[in-house]
Amino acid sequence: MIYTPSILATILFSIIVVTVLGLSIYFARQSSSSKGYFAAGGTIPWGVNGIAFAGDYLSAASFLGICGMIAVAGYDGFLYSIGYLAGWIVALFVIAEPLKRLGKFTFADALDARFNYPAIRLIAGISTLVVSIFYLIPQMVGAGALVTPLLGFPHWVGVVFVGGIVIFIVATAGMKATTYVQFIKGTLLIVFSLVLVISILNKGLSTTPSDSYHEFAVLTAEAVDGRIVSIDQPGYTVVGETEAGGRQFVKLENGGVERWWLIQDSSEGLQLTETLTVTATDDGRTLYNGQPKEAEAFYPVGHMSKLIVNGEEVDATGPIGPFKYIETIEESEVVRFIGTIFAFEGDSVSLWYQEPTAGSEVMRPGLKFKVDEGSTPLSKINFVSLMVALFFGTSALPHVLIRYYTVPSPKDARKSTILAIAAIGFFYILTMYIGFGAMVNGVIDVQSDNMSAPLLAKAFGVFLFAVISAVAFATVLGTVSGLIVASSGAVAHDMMKSLFRRRKISDETRVIIGKVSAVTVGVIAILLGIVFKGMNVSFLVGWAFSIAASANFPAIIMLLFWKKTTAKGIVASVLVGMTSALGIILISPSMLVKYGMDPANALIGLDNPAIISIPLSFLALFIVSLMTQKK
Repeated sequence: MIYTPSILATILFSIIVVTVLGLSIYFARQSSSSKGYFAAGGTIPWGVNGIAFAGDYLSAASFLGICGMIAVAGYDGFLYSIGYLAGWIVALFVIAEPLKRLGKFTFADALDARFNYPAIRLIAGISTLVVSIFYLIPQMVGAGALVTPLLGFPHWVGVVFVGGIVIFIVATAGMKATTYVQFIKGTLLIVFSLVLVISILNKGLSTTPSDSYHEFAVLTAEAVDGRIVSIDQPGYTVVGETEAGGRQFVKLENGGVERWWLIQDSSEGLQLTETLTVTATDDGRTLYNGQPKEAEAFYPVGHMSKLIVNGEEVDATGPIGPFKYIETIEESEVVRFIGTIFAFEGDSVSLWYQEPTAGSEVMRPGLKFKVDEGSTPLSKINFVSLMVALFFGTSALPHVLIRYYTVPSPKDARKSTILAIAAIGFFYILTMYIGFGAMVNGVIDVQSDNMSAPLLAKAFGVFLFAVISAVAFATVLGTVSGLIVASSGAVAHDMMKSLFRRRKISDETRVIIGKVSAVTVGVIAILLGIVFKGMNVSFLVGWAFSIAASANFPAIIMLLFWKKTTAKGIVASVLVGMTSALGIILISPSMLVKYGMDPANALIGLDNPAIISIPLSFLALFIVSLMTQKK
């Protein structure tokens, strides 16, 4: 899609950046000790920490990724919201207070509280680094996606820019500045998402969604022996035909412009329907619908083809209530856009075609996760595996766990968790309306569904777009800051304490090591954010949850509730869970696509490893603990 930078959005974006940098400089003087740097001195009020919890958790995956996934996959995208929120129930009733009593600064403190076993700190620190880096990738991808429409810069510039700001925040002020950044952005995100939902409901539903809506052309054709031989309109010439993704496409030339059309049988004969086409030519050019980018011939999509209200077909509903909004979509018909990629005469073609879909299908599982019609045992296992990872991964994420050490007491940890659940739950309800609003209002960028929420806001005016984009950017800043604090704590507090246990490391040295680690992890995150450009950020976060649930959750649960747990059992659990989850991800179908290989050749056809790696982690802890009991 072609983006025009917004001056107002740039101004608001600049205000947020300046505010964040100002907070960092202000709190830098209070972060000279390791407790101040890594855990804000344990002085954060529970109310602030509860909203900061929400701000930390409501990352680019929640705002950009989930809204984008709902916009293209309907209810299946909302299942991420359900999984993310359900995980907090485990955190509240099982993890919050015991973890606060066991630890001081980091997740490794809790694991090693009973044993004082250096290997636990080392392996827990490595696990924290791995999970944090996998969680950082989608935040950086989201940052790059945001900066393009905001400032007009390429994706990689946005990733580098965000990385640089966050490295400055963490390297100067640590957890206290990070907490208040998360508190501010959590509040702004919920408030302005509510404003956007109110705007969506006030506009209602329509079969002509927005001023930018493009009416897709339909041509009538004649075929002989399965080949297109004539078009009903003059000026069109057949250039080539191909099959991709189970559909037939024809390439037509008209006025010097070549683009692909979908071939369909209808009651009126053979029809050719206009598609969206991006062609990477063998001479290094990229053409959008057969034209250079400057021609601005590539547009947002998504709309309702049929609108049914109380059994009658209408053109528009006008203002509508929240329950009626969902009910009306369920009774109507939505046009979704399905993507496919193929090679033709040396060119790489990415193509999206229209797929009219009943609202009842949009509002039930199946468009993304095949659990009903068209499902296979493997697709069902993949879905269950994702839900298991989301449910158990929340209470094992390092940047969530360290929040429990920023409040004064276990009671405050519990209260801040309850407030976080309320704020997060309310926000996830809003994501459902934002996602469906993007689906039916003609605003989806098929190349980056992560931009669905900001582009929907743009349909209601530049000001709302500017505010939503700036808040989304602050969302990325806050989450990345928390992740890098967790990573630097893992290196400076856990790994160094394990590797140099016989040498006393001063408090000042520990803080310096933490800041150097923050810079290093930030640079790694920048590089990976560039590599994974274009992937849905919520999908990428699912990987981080899988690794956290596999490496950390079994160790935490067994430490709290099984008295026979040993130090070596914990080390084995974290190691087996982390390596098995990583291994399955690296050979998953989605990664094979990144390697340029056929995903059908994946050794294990799972994108989500938790259903295998979590049981392996529990089993490793159980067996090794029984083998290493004290006599």
